[in-house]
Amino acid sequence: MKHCVFATLLVLGAGQVCAQTIYKCIDANGGTLISSTRVDKNCKAISTASENTAPVPSSGSAASPGRARVLSTTPSPAGFPRVSEDAQKSRDNDRRMILEQEMTTERQGLERARRDLVEQEAIKAPQGTVDRLAPYRDRVAQHERNIQALQKELGNLR
Repeated sequence: MKHCVFATLLVLGAGQVCAQTIYKCIDANGGTLISSTRVDKNCKAISTASENTAPVPSSGSAASPGRARVLSTTPSPAGFPRVSEDAQKSRDNDRRMILEQEMTTERQGLERARRDLVEQEAIKAPQGTVDRLAPYRDRVAQHERNIQALQKELGNLR
């Protein structure tokens, strides 16, 4: 029995030994170094172990083993406005509709830009002139990037 108690205390104490403080050090040239060890006397502690760790759930906790719990370090103020679930769903639906409209507009713009590029490529230009097709290619690329960004935003919606 003594060995079990000793082993338990040893395991619990090991967590405290592993906890570290994070230091921010400024060198002579003004460069910044973030380190888990104090490099010199000019280093300042910016984060301590108590700020970096969440309490271990008790054995009766509903948290599943191996999953970290995210704890808010600053609670919302008492008078902080809350949005109802219906209002948030309505806002999300509006956002989805706006993004889908933007997607349609960008796809139409991409089609126009590609048509313009094909038309310009068909026109023969004298050798040695400045690449006159660059702006047309840039427009096509810009519309493609916008479409990718909109697809990402739509994918992030709930």
